[in-house]
Amino acid sequence: MENLGVRPHDGSAYETDPRKVWRTFASHYYLFAGTPSRTWYDHVLGEVFGITKLLSADTADEIYDIIDAALATDEFKPRALLDKFQIDLIATTEGALNDLRHHKAMVGSGYEHRVITTFRPDDCCDASKPEFASNLEKLAELTGCDTTNWQGYLEALRQRRAYFRDVGRATATDHGHPSAQTADLSEKECQALLKTCLSGKASEAEAELFRAQMLTEMAGMSVEDGMVMQIHPGSYRNHNTKLYERFGPDKGADIPLQINYTEALQPLLAKHGNNPDLNIILFTLDESNYARELATLAGHYPCLTLGPPWWFHDAPQGMMRFRDQVTETAGFYNTAGFNDDTRAFLSIPARHDVARRMDCVYLSRLVCEHKISLDEAKQLSVDLTYNLARKAYKLPLEAKVV
Repeated sequence: MENLGVRPHDGSAYETDPRKVWRTFASHYYLFAGTPSRTWYDHVLGEVFGITKLLSADTADEIYDIIDAALATDEFKPRALLDKFQIDLIATTEGALNDLRHHKAMVGSGYEHRVITTFRPDDCCDASKPEFASNLEKLAELTGCDTTNWQGYLEALRQRRAYFRDVGRATATDHGHPSAQTADLSEKECQALLKTCLSGKASEAEAELFRAQMLTEMAGMSVEDGMVMQIHPGSYRNHNTKLYERFGPDKGADIPLQINYTEALQPLLAKHGNNPDLNIILFTLDESNYARELATLAGHYPCLTLGPPWWFHDAPQGMMRFRDQVTETAGFYNTAGFNDDTRAFLSIPARHDVARRMDCVYLSRLVCEHKISLDEAKQLSVDLTYNLARKAYKLPLEAKVV
């Protein structure tokens, strides 16, 4: 980590020369052979920068200079790349307390309707976070609501959802809980649980119950305001304790967990699952869940849509496994097409190119097996690329046809 420029928390030395960091990365690039990271990176180097040489210790400095020179030009500014990549819309993700200043700054630029936000309330809904109580104090300051009171707390979140829609033009929420567990407690039980969580004395089970109740509450709010709800569970975060202690969170030690959806979502679906105004997109890091639970749930409940393979499975083989296991029960039109959640702007074309190619491979197989016609495959290729994502996220864009 130090050799790649990551600052340790203990104040020890780390590499600060970006060229040396790049050389270290290039000299170890061979380790990525056969991985999706290699596929994306080669695509970026070749298609975006026009580099045909393989990245290695021998080519590191030459490729560094080409990239460095390109990034200094107007053609590589974010808005220019947004146009070059033909991106109709990109959504950022912000916590419930964010003031959305950057979205405010875009108003009048002509890009404010192409760059929108997404409401991610984990900072105010996950009672296991050390800063949970202080975050609710900040939430109270922002909204004027009493967040120590259950109804006041819910009203504060409603106000923030409205703020995200008005200021950031949000159409969706996002929830990254460890599990998909939901609950439907009485108001009295919710108030008592909130009090316990604010005290900082909540057990792991009580924190999980609070998150479970909040997924149900967020679903109810989605019924009210029409925002699409995304659930992204199943990651054991910061699994490597020593790495976490030395470098902090989000340094690569996140491991997929086995996830239960059928039993976990039942309380939420019992309360809101038959409401035509509810739209939920489900993601998973547990591939064993595709055929067993997710495809069946999405095939039954109109409110449920399956998101594309995510994170560890956003790769050619992962995409084929997804289609093989999901299509038989859920079909294509109970899925959200393809959207990616890259943090690397330049990799967006690569990731979508891979998804399009793998979907077309799958569709061509169905045509050869006489399961669908060629005309159907052509339309599906467009729907899976564009139309289904637009529909799933309620985006005001024109549908594309073959």
